[in-house]
Formats: sequence, structure tokens, C-alpha cells
Amino acid sequence: MLKSHSLIPSILLLGLSLFYIKASANNISPDSGPLPVAVIGLSHDHVHWILGRPDRGDIKIVGIVEPNQDLAKRFAKSYGFSMDLVYHTTEEMLAACSPKAVFVFTSIYQHLEVVEICAPLGIHVMVEKPLAVSVKHARKMQDLARKHGIHLLTNYETTWYPSNHKVFQMVQKNELGDLRKIVVHDGHRGPKEIGCSKEFLDWLTDPKLNGGGALTDFGCYGANLITWLAKGQKPISVSAVTQTIKPELYPKVDDEATIVLEYPKMQGIIQASWNWPISRKDMEVYGKTGYAISENNTDISYQLSENEQVKSLSLETPSAPYDDPFAMFAAVIKGDITLSPYDLSSLENNMIVVEILEAAKKSAKRGKSVRLK
Repeated sequence: MLKSHSLIPSILLLGLSLFYIKASANNISPDSGPLPVAVIGLSHDHVHWILGRPDRGDIKIVGIVEPNQDLAKRFAKSYGFSMDLVYHTTEEMLAACSPKAVFVFTSIYQHLEVVEICAPLGIHVMVEKPLAVSVKHARKMQDLARKHGIHLLTNYETTWYPSNHKVFQMVQKNELGDLRKIVVHDGHRGPKEIGCSKEFLDWLTDPKLNGGGALTDFGCYGANLITWLAKGQKPISVSAVTQTIKPELYPKVDDEATIVLEYPKMQGIIQASWNWPISRKDMEVYGKTGYAISENNTDISYQLSENEQVKSLSLETPSAPYDDPFAMFAAVIKGDITLSPYDLSSLENNMIVVEILEAAKKSAKRGKSVRLK
């Protein structure tokens, strides 16, 4: 289950980093009731995030899609929902329910299928990271979203780290100088080692259904954050080295990956691992004059010049709807907020993420850098 996290200290900080709040009262939806939503799939362990969420009156789950009835019954018992909410297929659920949006907790490969079904009906979609298993899938999803005018967002745990947003704010204010290097670390001991469910492992360790191993599972975080900090700029080239250090556990996919992104005047380094002794999600951002480090979800340290002392900050939780993906997506759909260009959750950002991951897989296989178009 996902851990809870303290988040950003003020609406102002999020307004500067994540969202642009619409100024016109005419753009605010008069519907203040809970948004009817559906959950597609229960095999992704991040689904605990939404099922274990207290009822805040902003969303209402009107349907759940899960073909594995034993799995659905286990979740129903754990979270106290009725099996009357559960349907075998998305089509069956949509025939009985009228959600305005769906949250997708299936394999990454199935993201495209969900968008193919929901987009023509005008139903908005949020998927768990990454957006898609391939550029081909991602482009089909993008085309459908644009054609039918739906929001298609991607959720990352690290989107809700106030430490990352504070560093972003410092970059926006040019407090670190021109960016020179961004290093992102994401990893743990391995999905089997930390106790991921069998249903999750069945597709997480399948190269077709997940798109790769640690490179996909954790490499996407770094690609997402670096693209955000780089204001949507694509890298010139992508270089990657992958290994399977534990073939007895992960025979089909990599469990260790290092990705290097080349920009005109900057480098991005993504370290993704299923082999680290301690779980970590942190980021180092180096500019021409200073640096800042997101040490965890709430704490940062920084030094703005060689003559200054290292300083530290601990950040707190913001107000809703800026404190979790479900509140944010409901607010986006209702028109209360609009995502900024290349925001962490945005389609624009996550198209680039998929392109970076695909190039990284090609680079690791070929043993040489891959240049992006």
C-alpha cells in the first residue's frame, strides 16, 4: 500500500508549480457535488491509494472493473464495498453506470484499450505511471484524447512530493542559475522482495504488459521530473545501460537501469533499481550557481552560492484539491483548475516520458546512444 505523504505548504506554491488557477468565476463549474468515477482494474497495487482514501465528498466510485472475481472479493472484504459495484468488463460497467472519469489500475499495456473505449464516450482518463508501454500506444492514446476532447492524465507518486515542487519553484525563479545536471534516484529492494501482490507481479515482471522492468517501473519518474524541470524540452540523445542482476527472480526483464539524457547545456541522469537495500525517491538539481536536493517527499537541502551555508526546509500539506491525484483530477474536469504546459500529470509531458523510455530500451539493447527526432 502507498504510504501517506506530507505535501506542499501553501496553495501559492502549487499555483506557481503545478497549476494555473482560472481567474474568471464564469469558468468555475457550478457542480460542487462528488464527481462520479470508476476504477478500472484492481491488479495494480497502487489501487490501495484510492480505495483506502477517506470519503472527502469530491469523488464517488460508481463502478469497479475487475475480471478476477477472487481478487475483487478480497478487496471488497478489505475495504467494505459491495460486489454489486464490480463488473467483469469496462463495457459492462459503462452500460450500467455513468462515470465522468475513470482511474486505471491495470497493466500498462491495457491503458490503450481503456482509452479506446472511454474517449469516444467523452469519459476522462487518469492512468498510473507511465502513460503507455510504447510510443505507438502513446500516440494512439493522444490522438483519441484530442479527437474526443477528454483529459488524459498520468499519475506519479512523486507528483505529490512538496519537496519536488519547492525545487521546481527555485528553478523557475532562477535561484540555482542555468540548469547543468539533474540526477533522479528511484528504487527499492525489488517488487518481490517488498511484498507486491501476485496479481501485480504477474504483469509488472512481463516485458509486454509492463514495457520493461526497473527501467519502466522507476525510470519513468526521472523522465517525468526532468521533462518538467526542462520546461518540456526533449533531450538530444538518450543512453542507457540495463542489467538483470537477479535472473532467478526477474528472468524476463531488467532489474537495474541507468539512463543518461543529453541536452544542449545540461545532462539528466536517471537511476532506477530493484536492487537497492533501502527504498528511495529523491532528486538532485544542480545549476550554474547553486544546487537543491529533494531528500524525500517533504525535506530539501540547498546551497545558493559557494559562500552561503547549506540550508534545509521541511514542507507541509497543502489544501485540497492540491493534495492528491483524485481531488486534482476532479477539479480539472470540473474546470476549477487548468494544468500548466508540461505539468507532471500532463499528456504533453508524458508523451516525452514514453519517448525517452523507448529510446532508453533501444540504447541498452544496441549498446549506443539513441538520438531523438
